[in-house]
Amino acid sequence: MVRKYTARIVESGGEGIRLEPTGDSTIPDQPNEINLLGLAVALALGSAGYEHHPEPRNTELQTIEGLLAGTATMPWRARSTEATPAGDEETSAPETAAFVVCERSEAGVSRCKVEHLPVPTR
Repeated sequence: MVRKYTARIVESGGEGIRLEPTGDSTIPDQPNEINLLGLAVALALGSAGYEHHPEPRNTELQTIEGLLAGTATMPWRARSTEATPAGDEETSAPETAAFVVCERSEAGVSRCKVEHLPVPTR
C-alpha cells in the first residue's frame, strides 16, 4: 500500500514557506518515517529551485513535524525567476500553485517532487 503526502507550498512573507497538507495526506507517526519524509520533502524543494532563506531555522519552533503538519514556517524560498512576458496574464487556464507530492512505501521510503497543480476552488 502506498501512502501519500501532498501539500501546497505557501510563501510566508519574507519568513520562508509553510506547507498546507491536503485533506487526503497522511503524516507518519514513527520518528524515523517522519525524518525520512522530511528529508524527501527537502530534497524535492531543492530540486525544484527552492533554497534556504538567509534567516536561520529556530529549532525549538520550526520542527520537521511542524513543517509536515503545516504549523511551522521553514526558512526556504523560491529562487527568483524571470518575469512573465507581458500579455500572458489573460489566459483561461485554471489557477495553479506549487505542491509537494510524495508517495511513501510500506517501508517508509518517500519519493517526492514539486508539481504545479490546479488550486481547488472554494
